[in-house]
Amino acid sequence: MLLERDRDSSQPMADPAFRQDIIQGLSCSPKSTPPIWFYDRRGSELFEDITQLAEYYPTRVETAMLAAHCAEVGALTGPGRAVVEFGAGSAIKTPYLLSAINPAAYIPVDISGDFLRESSAALASRFPGLPVVPVEADFTKVVNLPHGISAMPKLGFFPGSTIGNMTAAEGVDLLRTMRASLGSGAMLLIGMDRVKDVDTLVAAYDDAAGVTGQFNMNLLVRINRELGGTIPVDAFTHRAIWNDDAARIEMHLEALRDIDFTVDNCRFSMREGETIHTENSHKYGPRDARLLLRAGGWEPVREWTAPGDMFAMILAQA
Repeated sequence: MLLERDRDSSQPMADPAFRQDIIQGLSCSPKSTPPIWFYDRRGSELFEDITQLAEYYPTRVETAMLAAHCAEVGALTGPGRAVVEFGAGSAIKTPYLLSAINPAAYIPVDISGDFLRESSAALASRFPGLPVVPVEADFTKVVNLPHGISAMPKLGFFPGSTIGNMTAAEGVDLLRTMRASLGSGAMLLIGMDRVKDVDTLVAAYDDAAGVTGQFNMNLLVRINRELGGTIPVDAFTHRAIWNDDAARIEMHLEALRDIDFTVDNCRFSMREGETIHTENSHKYGPRDARLLLRAGGWEPVREWTAPGDMFAMILAQA
């Protein structure tokens, strides 16, 4: 049962927040952009392609964990909760959770509206009778949940180790924002990737087929399309590196030559070898993960780990 909220069809093509973040990020030294802006329709499609790659272990490992442990999650959370999924995307992992916990409603939240509504319709057809209410929003800010949902007990769902895209301070802020969005008595099921050997980590973000490179480069295409940019896309290449001090994979767009370009009538220059830092993917040890959750206002209740400590799934209480 797919229910939609009203949308403002007069909204301009370019999100003002997108414009502000890109102009600000390109004006900094070193240049950087928030990873949330990867996800236009094409970016969302490319990310789903990434999740199917042999090198990209997080989706495969976490899906197996959900299949194995969601019955226990259901026993711990109890029935009748509204499941709020932050950054839902295609929601391919979600059926494992919904099948196990007898939810009252499902609210997928994502910034890519068209992609969100398509995936929500597919999921609604799989769970007839379950209210499915897609919310197009930036989940890094407090999400105003639909009328009738706010009074329900809620279970936040944040798979994929997306929390790793944030620095520790940003991650704490996000967890506090999620707590505010979900309200008192809420629970949160979150996936967190573990530190592991460097070759495995780098390959997951720099695959042999170049799909992750296309995903990274698509940000430049989007800037040109939505912000009237003149970025020479062919002057960039994708780079993924392991930063051991920060325990994270970093994705960069590296200039192959000296270039000048404009974005929204603002002029920028880059020298050969200079990069735009587009994404981090932090990896957490067990104590790091629990400390992050507690700092964000969540108390871990139960933790599951994949074989070889590849990945962790944690259930926490607000």
